[in-house]
Amino acid sequence: MSDESGQVAGIEGLVFGLLIFIVGTLIVANAWGVIDAKMAASSAAREAARTYVKAPAGSDALGLAVAAGTDTLHSLGRRGSDLRVELVAGTFARCSTVTFRVSVPVPLLKLPWLGSHGTGFTAVASHTEIVDPYRSGVAGDPELKGAANCG
Repeated sequence: MSDESGQVAGIEGLVFGLLIFIVGTLIVANAWGVIDAKMAASSAAREAARTYVKAPAGSDALGLAVAAGTDTLHSLGRRGSDLRVELVAGTFARCSTVTFRVSVPVPLLKLPWLGSHGTGFTAVASHTEIVDPYRSGVAGDPELKGAANCG
C-alpha cells in the first residue's frame, strides 16, 4: 500500500490560478480604460481648440467649440454629465493663443453588461492653438496682421 505523502491537491491550485487570471484581466482592462479615456480627451480638446480658432467671425465661438468637443467624446462612446470641455486660456482675437482642457472620468471598474462601478480616475488633456493672424472680422490689433507679428 502506498501512502499519500508528497501528493499535492489540485483543486486549490486551479481556483487560485483562475482567481489570479480574473484579477489580472480586470487590471489590464482598467489600464486600457485609462489609456482610452486619455486618447478620447486628447481628441476632444484638439477638436474644441480647432473649432474655436476656425469659427466664423460674429459667431458663438465658445459654444461651437464646446459642442465640437462634446460631440467628439460622444462619437468615441463617452457619455455622461461629468464630461468637461472648457476654455482655460485665450480669447477670440487675432494672434491669441487659446487652450482647451477636457476632463473625462474613468470608472474604477467597468464590466460588460453590468456597467461602471466606483469612482476611479479622471483623464485630462489640453490642446493649444493660435487664432489665425490673417483673419478678417476678428478682434485684435490690425497692425498684428501677419504671422511674423504674432509674438
